[in-house]
Amino acid sequence: MSEQPAPTPATAATAGAPSSDAGQSPLPGSPLPAEIASALKRDGAGLVAAIVQQFDTNEVLMLGWMDDEALNRTMTTGRVTFYSRSRQEYWRKGDTSGHVQWVKSVALDCDGDALLVRVDQVGAACHTGTRTCFDGRDFDVVAGPAN
Repeated sequence: MSEQPAPTPATAATAGAPSSDAGQSPLPGSPLPAEIASALKRDGAGLVAAIVQQFDTNEVLMLGWMDDEALNRTMTTGRVTFYSRSRQEYWRKGDTSGHVQWVKSVALDCDGDALLVRVDQVGAACHTGTRTCFDGRDFDVVAGPAN
């Protein structure tokens, strides 16, 4: 569990609402710069999917969820912070496990509904103790051609 407070994430009803103050976030109470807050397409709970990738190997490590506050904390502290949908609180990766994610970069996809957070992962990324949340969980599929 994180030691950080757990305010409620922004709701979709306020997402993208016009701002009366130029330069301020279009989402009331958002700590993000206006250009970032207005580009995010949040789900009904005010969250955006955050894909976490190892910066030097391109391994996809995990998927987490962020609201504006979690994204702001991630961008300004150098450590990845998520919003837990099940616990309804913020959690910073590695606070209890020691498996820290050091932020290297953050990017928004072309639709504005997913973040790519490139990190330097210390230890396991998955709560099960595996390097990634996808290790050993492959499906049998018919693979397409290489070209």
